[in-house]
Amino acid sequence: MFLKHHKHSMHKIIHHMRRQPEHIKRSVLHITTFVCAIILGLLWIYSLGTTLSDKDTQKKVSNDLEPLSALKENILGGYNSISE
Repeated sequence: MFLKHHKHSMHKIIHHMRRQPEHIKRSVLHITTFVCAIILGLLWIYSLGTTLSDKDTQKKVSNDLEPLSALKENILGGYNSISE
């Protein structure tokens, strides 16, 4: 019963959207995309918080960033030697 009613209402929504002018369709598309992006972003941030609180993950991230800090030091050293 619910599924049949849900399918019927979805059909009505789609039919209604097809009759709308192009600028309305674009607005609905942009709003829907924005809302989905916000939801995905919030889920991603939540998952980062639970993942980064783990001690093993913090150690791995620190080890992964070590080469980048060496690269940063080399770039800054090169820049300082050029500017002298």
